[in-house]
Amino acid sequence: MPTVILTGQPVPGSSIESELRSLGFDVHLALGAADTETLLARVPGEHRVAVVDARFVGHPHALRLGLTDPRFPLAAIPGAVTAQPAARQALTRAMARENSAGGGTALAVDSLADRITAALDADGADVHRPELGSLVAAVPADPQARNEARQAVAAVDDEAVRLKSAVKARDGFVTTFFISPYSRYIARWCARRGLTPNQVTTASLITALIAAGCAATGTRGGFVAAGVLLIASFVLDCTDGQLARYSLQYSTLGAWLDATFDRAKEYAYYAGLALGAARGGDDVWVLALGAMVLQTCRHVVDFSFNEANHDASANTSPTAALSDKLDSVGWTVWLRRMIVLPIGERWAMIAVLTALTTPRITFYALLIGCAFAATYTTAGRVLRSLTRRATRTDRAAKALADLADSGPLAEAVARGLRSTARRLPGFTAPAVALLGGAAVVATAALTDFGGPWPLVAALAYLLTSSLAVARPLKGALDWLVPPFFRAAEYLTVLVLAAKADVNGALPAAFGLVAAVAYHHYDTVYRIRGDAGAPPQWLVRTIGGHEGRTLVICVLAVLLTATQFKLALTVLAVAVALVVLVESIRFWVAAHKVGAPAVHDEGEPA
Repeated sequence: MPTVILTGQPVPGSSIESELRSLGFDVHLALGAADTETLLARVPGEHRVAVVDARFVGHPHALRLGLTDPRFPLAAIPGAVTAQPAARQALTRAMARENSAGGGTALAVDSLADRITAALDADGADVHRPELGSLVAAVPADPQARNEARQAVAAVDDEAVRLKSAVKARDGFVTTFFISPYSRYIARWCARRGLTPNQVTTASLITALIAAGCAATGTRGGFVAAGVLLIASFVLDCTDGQLARYSLQYSTLGAWLDATFDRAKEYAYYAGLALGAARGGDDVWVLALGAMVLQTCRHVVDFSFNEANHDASANTSPTAALSDKLDSVGWTVWLRRMIVLPIGERWAMIAVLTALTTPRITFYALLIGCAFAATYTTAGRVLRSLTRRATRTDRAAKALADLADSGPLAEAVARGLRSTARRLPGFTAPAVALLGGAAVVATAALTDFGGPWPLVAALAYLLTSSLAVARPLKGALDWLVPPFFRAAEYLTVLVLAAKADVNGALPAAFGLVAAVAYHHYDTVYRIRGDAGAPPQWLVRTIGGHEGRTLVICVLAVLLTATQFKLALTVLAVAVALVVLVESIRFWVAAHKVGAPAVHDEGEPA
């Protein structure tokens, strides 16, 4: 159980002890620094511990923000400081120095908790201080100041602030105005009944899978039910994050489940629509697979650009300045958020079109909308990259190399091309990645199935992709390399499956691309969580992007169309098993050992 050491003389009528107990803390009283240090030494090292001034006056939610957030090893608000097990040593050192110095670290500070915080700052420790906004957190020095602080507490509705802060600060138009106004109350209802964000996330996944099953019936009633259930799934998807923020239940496993299930829900729904259309005699598997490829490549563009630039120095540009200026005009903010078709707008469009039209029309609208959004965002990022003067770090280059997902073949060839790559212009990496990928896709599309030319193009793609990663990806446009690789691999599978022209080939290709895309998303989430890329043995086992592309082209040359379909199915199952088992093992292990909780408040997916 987490422990609070309440320091100083208790104040008559104070509710601080009961408030701390309501937050789940075991409360111990200490009269001074010596008592506090003794009690601190008795708290088991694997428990969270906090030091709180007995004179503290403030909102319960201010205490909750300061003392219970699992994302930060050290955190403090006025009159309170806390440490998780990973930071206990730093807290113990600061406490010992305060006790031995008799409060000499900050003589002007009367509160022991605040002196400990000052000592931690002096040691260079990273102490998180949450934004309290209108919430009150103070240590009044006299009765008059205490009365004023209590009046300030009474003037602000703690629960209203807590509910408002449960909503993501930056979100899409549909989510902000049509979902969050009531989903936050669902989150509070869940919190009061002891439900966890992971349980709500799982409920959202189950609801979306039922929606996909309804769509797969191919009936008008099934399509209407699918649209309604998809919206319900999205409401729950918003609720799980709001519940996490409302109750501060962040976790490594929860962040991974939320991100992974979002992709699983959407792509399972695409498959359900395709199955439903097939029942009605309309084959739209090409459109379903195309939508998944486009959406995945959009995400890779987002991930690669952000990883390349988030820690770059001198990271400014006229284009970025113009974007910031537009954001100062209210209506442009919402317009720009809507046209990129974030998850709220996208799912609302899919749900309405499913209920009112046909799967083919739904996919056409989705492809057009996503293509426009991808063009808009990618063009803007290219302009920013060309106009900004930024020096990219080794960490960014490493992240882009991990996102590239190069296998043993590309790595071996790249080693022989390093000296050549160093002499080439800075735009070489994205240029050869684009040309090589376009060549293999175009060759597969323009030649007959079973002919040798796709294999020749795949061998050329091996060379171009190796050249693209032969030197560190620190160029202005090198963040385009991973999305070019994704598009080349996914589209090659799509085109060859379509050219096979045999029943079941496209669903098998859908399964293979979904399995590989999961691996690529998993790579992103590991990098975002500072856990590094997947292990090299995994990348080598599944071949890397160039190895899989080459294998697919070899199979298309050597096998008949029916055999090719079976081979795609076997590959899909094999890749899915390997990447899922390793991914689940990793994230569950990371959760058990207490890896830092991840919480993404970034752009909507």
